Amino acid sequence: MTDTPHVETEPHSILKQPIAVWALAFACAVSFMGIGLVDPILPAISRELNATPTQTMLLFTSYLLITAIAMFFSAFISSRIGVKRTLLIGLALIVVFAFLSGAAGSVDAIIGFRAGWGLGNALFISTALAAIVGAAAGHSGEAVILYEAAMGIGMAVGPLLGGVLGSISWRAPFYGTAVLMAIGFAAIALLLKKAEHTPEPVELAAGLAAVKDPALFTLGLVAFFYNYGFFTLLAYSPYPIDEAAAEAGRDFGATELGFVFFGWGLALALSAVFLAPRLTRAFGLMPVLVTILTSFGVVLAALGFGVHNLTAVITLVIIAGVFIGVFNTVLTEAVMEATEMPRNVASSSYSGMRFLGGAVAPAVSGPLAASYGAGVPYWVGAVSLAVSLIVLFAGKRSLHRIA
Repeated sequence: MTDTPHVETEPHSILKQPIAVWALAFACAVSFMGIGLVDPILPAISRELNATPTQTMLLFTSYLLITAIAMFFSAFISSRIGVKRTLLIGLALIVVFAFLSGAAGSVDAIIGFRAGWGLGNALFISTALAAIVGAAAGHSGEAVILYEAAMGIGMAVGPLLGGVLGSISWRAPFYGTAVLMAIGFAAIALLLKKAEHTPEPVELAAGLAAVKDPALFTLGLVAFFYNYGFFTLLAYSPYPIDEAAAEAGRDFGATELGFVFFGWGLALALSAVFLAPRLTRAFGLMPVLVTILTSFGVVLAALGFGVHNLTAVITLVIIAGVFIGVFNTVLTEAVMEATEMPRNVASSSYSGMRFLGGAVAPAVSGPLAASYGAGVPYWVGAVSLAVSLIVLFAGKRSLHRIA
């Protein structure tokens, strides 16, 4: 008889979550710091290790490529050894390879260590998404918002931490991440005991086989082309900002770059938590996906035209964070709801396609800029978003569960 008031209020209270969920969210935030952490120190690594922008952007590619490949098999691993063990192994690998990246003596060594870092990241991130959705109180959409909020906070704090520590040395951000990940490891080890469970056994190729599902294939392909644009912005932008600052006679070091991408990440986090759920309630998942893809494409095209104007580049990069935050949340929620397959399988398969698109962008952006001009990588990113939009419309029939 006393249940009625709780039924009405609890689903809307995203903050009322078990402590294990908050431990996972903290570790997720720290994990995502590793993505944006290197942004402010890319120019410094280029200068101090005598590397080209194309070489240093491979720090993203090796990380994201291994992350993507491993994602397809993370559901198999977690179903065999358990969610908690998978999370802890992933975190331990990140600690080790983040430390080794800081101790590296060449850009090639860092590229290699970032690949190992990506393996740990894959085991942790895809498992954490399914774990948060499974352990959170309320609707799966609320759990996704928490996950994307953690991602946004990590994306915001990562560049800021990278910038502040990078002003001391380009090595310091890597050591800092190793320490934070060790804290995340301890939090999961201590607080996830009650949430420990072993999912139903999953076949080795389940993540790859899941791509055959029409809805998952459509959304995974949308994520692939979208993430190409996303990581064009994230991995490539430090170089146009650095060059535009030099042309304007401004001293723009790691700290200043850190603050720019902190603003971007903050916009991402706030829009993921506050704007995305309001937009989906008001208009529905599909209209929001279409609108945000279009808007983000316009921003990337504008960056291509304003690439030599420091104020324009900084402003547009931060604005892009708003669209990215909304889209990440809405697309992830769509994946969780669009198919009947186990969430850990859907999460690993979708995440693999998602990060694979991100891995391509840094490898392509450097050569494009060197050969055709600084604005071209942004225009190619805008075209990739247009392709993502076409895929979304072409596969609309398979998305009847979310339409």
